[in-house]
Amino acid sequence: MRDRLFILSQYLLPHHLLSRLAGALANCTWDWVKNPFINWFVKRYQVDMTQAVEQDPTAYACFNDFFTRALVADARPLDPGADSILCPADGAISQLGRIEHGRIFQAKGHSFSVLELLGGNPEHAALFQGGEFATVYLSPSDYHRVHMPLGGTLREMIHVPGRLFSVNQTTAENVPELFARNERVVCLFDTQAGPMAVVLVGAMIVASIETVWAGLVAPPLRRVRSQRYDTRAPELERGAEMGRFKLGSTAIVLFGPGQARWEEHLQAGTLVRMGQKLGQIAH
Repeated sequence: MRDRLFILSQYLLPHHLLSRLAGALANCTWDWVKNPFINWFVKRYQVDMTQAVEQDPTAYACFNDFFTRALVADARPLDPGADSILCPADGAISQLGRIEHGRIFQAKGHSFSVLELLGGNPEHAALFQGGEFATVYLSPSDYHRVHMPLGGTLREMIHVPGRLFSVNQTTAENVPELFARNERVVCLFDTQAGPMAVVLVGAMIVASIETVWAGLVAPPLRRVRSQRYDTRAPELERGAEMGRFKLGSTAIVLFGPGQARWEEHLQAGTLVRMGQKLGQIAH
């Protein structure tokens, strides 16, 4: 009954209004507002501050700065394998596996369309038909910067407006097409393993999504926007930061057919860290 009420509330709540209000609170720089909020959050979610460059939670100018805090240089070592595909973020595997019949597995009884996930362009979807996907869920206590699984050249970025359902196991099991319904930023790269997509999916009270090359991407407008990078295309190294969530959500990585093999021990619920080996390039 509790889960049913939670799912019902997801359809009834004003997603974007709540997220904008959360964003205003997260950007507040008044000490009497942000310090109790940050201290409560650290205690509630048992946030490990020992790996942060700035270890004093109240030294951050606002909650968003604390939430997207930088880590010390050796906190997330990159797997040294030349063919290793790196995990893009701290969190837990939601699902991973083969893209079958143009759809990505979400949870038992649910899948979602690659075409819809990527913003509705059939040419983009065709790149990943029969390929591989990995979905990583970032919890509130995690490090919330997203990094490159492989080095690559950015070719296109698409902002796809949508709902802002909460993203967790309960909603994954009960909200059809969850990740293709929520607001998201699709980043398409050319890599040594061919096309790679990294999709940053928003969620309830996610105040914004940023990339290192464009700054704030979501939310300004409520229509699909695409930016191609044919000239002066950003080139990002393997393991480099590519974006961040101001309040958390989900990152989805896609590769084309025959290009990636995931580590066999990884499954739904496996805890992962940015920089560890998620898989390897298939030769």
